[in-house]
Amino acid sequence: MDKKQTILDIIKKKRIILDGGTGTVLQKMGLKSGTPPERWTFDHPEKIEKLHLEYLRCGSDVIVTNTFGVNSLKYENYEEYISAAVAIARSAREKYYAEGGEGDKFVALDIGPSGKMLKPLGDLDFEDAVELFARSIRVGASAGVDLVYIETMNDSYETKAAVLAAKENSDLPIFVTNVYDESCKLMTGATPEAMVAMLEGLGVSALGANCSLGPDRLMPTVKRLLAAASVPVIVKPNAGLPIIRDGESVFDVTAEEFCGYMAEMAALGASALGGCCGTTPDYIRTMRDAVFSVPYSYPERKGITLISSYTHAVRVGKRPLLIGERINPTGKPRLKEALRTSDMSYILTEALKEEEAGCDALDVNVGLPEIDEPSMMRRAISELQAVTDLPLQIDTGDRRALEAAMRIYNGKPLVNSVNGKSESMNTVLPLVKKYGGALIALTMDESGIPDTVAGRVAIAERIAQEAEKYGIDKKELIFDPLAMAVSSDKCAARVTLQTLSELTKRGYYTSLGVSNVSFGLPAREKINCAYFVMAMEAGLSMAIINPHSSAMLDSYHAYLALSGKDESFTRYIAYADGAKENKPTAAQTPSTEMTLREAIVSGLRDISERLAREKTKDTPPTEIIDSEVIPALKRVGADFESGKIYLPSLLMSAEAAKVAFEEIKKALPKNAEKGEKIILATVKGDIHDIGKNIVKTLLESHGYAVIDLGKDVSAEAVLAAARESGARLVGLSALMTTTVPAMEETVRLIHGELPTVKVMVGGAVLTADYADSMGADFYAADAVGAVKIAEAVFG
Repeated sequence: MDKKQTILDIIKKKRIILDGGTGTVLQKMGLKSGTPPERWTFDHPEKIEKLHLEYLRCGSDVIVTNTFGVNSLKYENYEEYISAAVAIARSAREKYYAEGGEGDKFVALDIGPSGKMLKPLGDLDFEDAVELFARSIRVGASAGVDLVYIETMNDSYETKAAVLAAKENSDLPIFVTNVYDESCKLMTGATPEAMVAMLEGLGVSALGANCSLGPDRLMPTVKRLLAAASVPVIVKPNAGLPIIRDGESVFDVTAEEFCGYMAEMAALGASALGGCCGTTPDYIRTMRDAVFSVPYSYPERKGITLISSYTHAVRVGKRPLLIGERINPTGKPRLKEALRTSDMSYILTEALKEEEAGCDALDVNVGLPEIDEPSMMRRAISELQAVTDLPLQIDTGDRRALEAAMRIYNGKPLVNSVNGKSESMNTVLPLVKKYGGALIALTMDESGIPDTVAGRVAIAERIAQEAEKYGIDKKELIFDPLAMAVSSDKCAARVTLQTLSELTKRGYYTSLGVSNVSFGLPAREKINCAYFVMAMEAGLSMAIINPHSSAMLDSYHAYLALSGKDESFTRYIAYADGAKENKPTAAQTPSTEMTLREAIVSGLRDISERLAREKTKDTPPTEIIDSEVIPALKRVGADFESGKIYLPSLLMSAEAAKVAFEEIKKALPKNAEKGEKIILATVKGDIHDIGKNIVKTLLESHGYAVIDLGKDVSAEAVLAAARESGARLVGLSALMTTTVPAMEETVRLIHGELPTVKVMVGGAVLTADYADSMGADFYAADAVGAVKIAEAVFG
């Protein structure tokens, strides 16, 4: 039967039923522990086809190919794996139709994570990640899949790489689901709102959550996704968490319990429902019946404007947002010199100061005639996002620099800017459509800046109409009516403020570079403060200001309090009392006066290395470690555990501590290094070594000697390494449920042969109870926990 409608046609009319688990079901069909499920594409294609057919019979509208673990890093013959897997799925669909099955059924190309972390946190370059996914997508598209399903992604940056690969190498619908923990965050810190902002900006067809948690624990994340998303939301939970029952690994949520939660999610508005680890065709059949009578409606557009970083989204319009202006060379000789000499330490320190001053986002402008702006912009965006979690405003008139920055930006940026000139719109609007972003639009065109309100508003309307042709919603446009110097035109401020008011009445958001108004006048701050308040009263949505001006911040917080935009005066009281936001403290002084402890906490690698080298000249090495390095690491560890910082910040601080340790070790007497050995390995059958690599980084930052055996490591290889090295602690990692039995086998072998060696285990699929049931000595929930275990073992 030929399909007459696409998956996007169907989902507009009815709720889509997805399939369930693959690896855990195949294990019940005989897949041995440590054997990747994709191997059965060649070894037992009939069983893969049988599973697909069972899901179709049970009501699945979409079946995913057995390619979750397939990529060109793992298999040289990845094309054969993908082509064969697609052929099996398509064959199952044809058999379903041949036996009288009805309805449009779709085959999705399953794209799982690469198993690596992207730079700067790992060793995989962003463009290499894009090409890695592109290879698989090109093969799958040619083989005849109906959509691309990117799933189980726990890093927003890798998610973006996969989505770009799909956009650039096919015209297929793109579905994306990420892995959220119980705090409603990805491993690298992204909230549901941040993922909605980025993924909707990239133009995906549907988004949501899968794996890791059961439907009950995933419910808070789903509610947040539904509240923010204007595209269909996908929910594909596990059947709870794995437990050991009668010596067998099972999941703790029954089909009936599972379907009760899924019916509730359907009622809340979820558009596509399925299952992940532990769910079977019976789960899908029961779920289909449970949600069949739940009314369905396609999601409404939320009309929410968001910008985002890799951790969080900032909503435009609830209160005026503050955009820090300090990373812009105009009128800043020290920054110009930093750009000429590639002094990133100065630029990063400036960013951290702006973050601590309370900015909502940071303007990034690196334009100087004598430097390579695209290269510097790309580097600045990458390194800034390694030390601050604030959204960034990409500020450039160079198209190459703009695209370079938007492509690698981890989130949904502010883009500054477009104007009413045809050349500008033809250059910038396609980039915003491709990469996503909230766009600053200047009310000027080929004729210059109109001196009337009507003239500027007309340009704004023309830009909005042109943006609509590209499919860019008006909510993504933030108009800058241009603050002009009153010293050259006494009416300039009045015209700009009236334009602000008129644009606000028409439903547009607005932005201003506030300080422009006072050029040519003495005591400029006095003019700026008054103008700032007048602009906010006229409806200003965001302002580019100097966040180190206490007078400007006084005006801002007082206005929020007086205008009713500061509920319960929370922000004003915190500001008045000098309270700081719950973020790691950045240095208050120039980088040359920063302490080593501050540099490590802030994740400033180059400064940490230099300061450590300088301190060894007059301070005993052990004193530096005890008074600077270890306190800094304890601080970031505590902040990570309390949720004040996220994984990227933790890793950058760990890297800063590592390079400091390397300098300090040079001054240590021979044989005075810590030197305790720890073996780390991802178990047999599992190629995902992200968790292991994070633990390695943090352990090394604390001075431990890590023996990294890599991924897909047999129990025998781990035992041999422990014997040979004399290590007293072994750490095992597993991401996939199907590889947990291999972990159990490794634990038993080590305890049986080397009873004095302790074993700690960790991974997304494990719990403390599960670790205890397999006989592990310790369970590490995260990298900080692994360090605490090492300290306990070695005293």
